[in-house]
Amino acid sequence: MNRPYGTKNPAGLWSMPAAERNKEAILEVLKGCVPSAGKVLEVASGTGQHIVHFASVLDSLDWIPSDPDPDFRVSIQARMDRAKLANIKSPLDLDVMTRPWPVTQVDMVLCSNMVHVAPWEAAQELIKGSEEVLSDVGILFLYGPYRRHGAHTAPSNESFDRQLRQKNSAWGVRDLESLEKLGQSVGLFLDEVVEMPTNNFGLIFRRHLLRIIQ
Repeated sequence: MNRPYGTKNPAGLWSMPAAERNKEAILEVLKGCVPSAGKVLEVASGTGQHIVHFASVLDSLDWIPSDPDPDFRVSIQARMDRAKLANIKSPLDLDVMTRPWPVTQVDMVLCSNMVHVAPWEAAQELIKGSEEVLSDVGILFLYGPYRRHGAHTAPSNESFDRQLRQKNSAWGVRDLESLEKLGQSVGLFLDEVVEMPTNNFGLIFRRHLLRIIQ
């Protein structure tokens, strides 16, 4: 697994400084859009820092972590064991490129900081797969840096994009409008774009049954 960043301690627990910095900001946005009850699938949970934090606060929801990397799944489980939270399920081995996903219907799919450290095909499959598992009132939430109207939103994002592409030519900061079109193609419509700290965005996609019927 070509991990973009992060460190592992002697106990096998992975940690990413960025996840620690942004988990509270993401949580505040989630508070305004999560369902009151139901299941939330996190795709590419990584170290588990996010999902344990979210589940500890939004405890009326059942949280399902996932990651294709077995090393990260060990880290997620270790964090879960430490937190002793009953509303988090065991982490799934889920690769967005492999169908069907190992999960049935959920009410929300959450994915943070994945689409810029994966090939564009992974973003396509993330959105298609999310549509397949989301309930009729399901929500897809994406977090990360995005270009808008063909341009970077800050010099730091442009520099970050350049670093990503130097590391792996298939990576890079994606165009928000391209993700919006992907969602529309499967019936997930971008309802809200939330500006977040350090030039990141939260993208909230919802099903609009009336639009689909029309």
